This record gives sequence, structure tokens and C-alpha cells, in this order.
Amino acid sequence: MRNYLYIFGTIMFTVYGQLVTKWQVTKAGPLPTDSTEKIWFLLRLVVNPWVVSSLAAAFLAFLFWVAAMTKFDLSHAYPFTSLAFLLVMIFSGVFLHEPITPLKILGTILIMAGIIVGSNG
Repeated sequence: MRNYLYIFGTIMFTVYGQLVTKWQVTKAGPLPTDSTEKIWFLLRLVVNPWVVSSLAAAFLAFLFWVAAMTKFDLSHAYPFTSLAFLLVMIFSGVFLHEPITPLKILGTILIMAGIIVGSNG
């Protein structure tokens, strides 16, 4: 059971990185149209401490995934990553105030159901 913490860590760091990236990109404003301004805009984001933390989270998610791959078959472990769909939807609604519509809920349920069926087949 303890080995599942590697998969859980992968999911949590992935979700954290996505939420923080979206939060900081939204805070930074729209992407400029001028090419030079786009580069400076993106460079400012890359050195933003929160964005750096999301990059670090992506690296940690990778390390947790590598550890998980030493314990599980890929076909067993990978379906668990679909929990990221569910968690991103929930947390983006709570923390980023994104709308959680009935269609988003239905779509997420269908994705989860499909993955459950596919991973058991």
C-alpha cells in the first residue's frame, strides 16, 4: 500500500503545478502580440518564484513517477493519473474561481469511467 504514495505524489505535484501556473499566468495578464514583448513576458514568468515552484513540482512529480515505475506495471499505474482531471477541475473551481458546469462534471465522470473500464479490461 505504501508504494501507492509514489503515484499519489505524482498526482499531487502535477495538480499543484497546473494550478500555480494558471494562477500566475492569469495574474500576469494577456500574452502580448508583439514578438519581443512575448519573449519578455514569458521570461518574467519563468523567473517568477511561484512559476519556479510549479517547475520544481513538475520535476518532483517526475521523480515520484520514476519511483512508481519501479513498483508497478505501467498499465496498472497510469490510469491513476486520471485523478488529476478530477482534482484540477475541483481545485480550479475552488481556488481559481473557474466555473464547474454540469457538462464539465459529466465529462470528467465519463473520462474517469472510461479509464476504470479500460484499465480493468
